[in-house]
Amino acid sequence: MKIAPTQLTRLEHRCYYLSGEDSDALSEAADILLAVGDAQAIRLRLDVSELSRIEEESRNQGLFGSTVCYALVRNAGSASPKQMAYLLTLATSVLPGNRLIICAAEISWKKALHKKMLSLSDVAHCEFKHVDVRVFHHWLQDEIEKAGLTIHSYALPLISEQLCGMRLAARQWIERLKLYDGGKGEELSQEVLMALLGEHAPDDLDIWVHTVAMKDKAALRLVLRLLHDQKVSEIQLHAWLSTRFQQLLMYRWYQMKGDHNPLQTAKVFGDARKKIPQEARLWKGAELSKAVSALQQTEILLKGASTERKTVLMERLVLCLIEKNPVP
Repeated sequence: MKIAPTQLTRLEHRCYYLSGEDSDALSEAADILLAVGDAQAIRLRLDVSELSRIEEESRNQGLFGSTVCYALVRNAGSASPKQMAYLLTLATSVLPGNRLIICAAEISWKKALHKKMLSLSDVAHCEFKHVDVRVFHHWLQDEIEKAGLTIHSYALPLISEQLCGMRLAARQWIERLKLYDGGKGEELSQEVLMALLGEHAPDDLDIWVHTVAMKDKAALRLVLRLLHDQKVSEIQLHAWLSTRFQQLLMYRWYQMKGDHNPLQTAKVFGDARKKIPQEARLWKGAELSKAVSALQQTEILLKGASTERKTVLMERLVLCLIEKNPVP
């Protein structure tokens, strides 16, 4: 049977099947379903590859028997045929007082597991559809008010658009705001909000990251300016560059899988949403994998595995990345 997300709080069902594109909201709802209820209940958080643990707990603790137990399967969408059969058996055999939560974020409606789960009348299916900016805006506004913060009214729509769907990132941002505010309750300016979101950077830093991703030779000149003129640390430069290439890799991955919104699925927000599609056209998947490997090797060297000057390591990394075929 199908239920709305607002009906989850009623806890009327023994088995819940959560699916949909808003993976952050889905994960949050699953965690709530696992946490509420009998304080003495055994609580299991499992990957689909760990289903054998359910059987072990069943024997040792009476799972779905006399002992109250709540189990959450985090990634049911990747279940093999054998695992799928086991999940379906579990879904139809949950005894009163126990709870089974099956999460299949972004599962295709064509998959056999999805079709069979929807056909089970005893399983409550809750779909978290593609995130709506307006809904997320109201959610974020409520979270800010709960935190006792006051922010510039004109900034909230902008923040909502950039963080849209990323609830964990939004909560981390709110925690930073609370530390900055210190309980004063004063209105926080748009400048402060954006800075704590991580959108502000030293001059030319974001431009430099983009030039590297675009394989532009100007990236070498810019990195020297950042290192010597603006005194930006090598570790900070590496962190920004590593983040961009991880985003590029995930964007290309979801793009190749045919995801309808690879930017959203890859958790890309801010100004990068405009730049990454352009940058990704210059990179093949194998090249991005090599680039990420090169970044990882450089990180090890920057953290003490080399006697070379850190500025030299960064210059060499940039040269490696702007070449046609970067190598670790």
